[in-house]
Amino acid sequence: MNTASIARLLNTISSGHVTAFFLVLARVAPLFLIAPMFSSSMLPSRVRSIVAVAIAIGMTAVASHGSHVPTAPLAVGGLILEQFLVGGALAFAVAAMFAAVQTAGTFLDAVSGFSFGAQLNPLTGSQDAILSRLYALVGTAVFIAVGGYAWVLRGLAETFQIVPLGGAAKLRGVVGGSVEAFTGIFTAAIELAAPVMLAVLITDIAFGMVSRVVPQLNVFAVGFPVKIGVALVMVLASLPFLGGWFSDQLAGSVSLALRELGGV
Repeated sequence: MNTASIARLLNTISSGHVTAFFLVLARVAPLFLIAPMFSSSMLPSRVRSIVAVAIAIGMTAVASHGSHVPTAPLAVGGLILEQFLVGGALAFAVAAMFAAVQTAGTFLDAVSGFSFGAQLNPLTGSQDAILSRLYALVGTAVFIAVGGYAWVLRGLAETFQIVPLGGAAKLRGVVGGSVEAFTGIFTAAIELAAPVMLAVLITDIAFGMVSRVVPQLNVFAVGFPVKIGVALVMVLASLPFLGGWFSDQLAGSVSLALRELGGV
């Protein structure tokens, strides 16, 4: 491409196109700040920035089509904040789903005894116990395997039809959707961890009955490794079902965010 072609290309770019790009980038940015995997500390910040800009460039033409984008500084500043809130609602819904998976692992660590040991979680950079870290890694692997990133990007593109760049988002819907996603973390975590928790509870009841029949038996010395073994067996038995649960939960999270943004 010669200098004349570059000059003609730059002449076709108006201030409206530049404004639309920054508005789209403001809506894309929360994914790389909040949503797991997109915001993983394992990815350098420069790489995340480049990918966010590339996605924004690809979506700008579609997002700005048929939308009136103001160029006044005050109006653009308000729209950038609004786009950030819209993108943040979708990113928070996805983050809540991952939080539910990791919370399920935390519950299982507490009931099985793994909470006594902790290791560094490379996805979050925090100290997590064994099963919490396992569920976080398996959840990320399932997210990639089922094409979760495509679901999220498709949902992000759908937000431009529900809330155009020049339109006004329903802030009540954004707040309501975020609250609903947050309150659903505990319910989803219990749903995911219930089989293992039930098996460990039955094991505790069985050892309680044994301790009444055979008081000389040191239940704590015998029961602790048995509880760990039961928990591991049940985790291995339930992990294959995580894929279907994760797909349904991901679809529900994205649908929830879109529904609340549309005020439906």
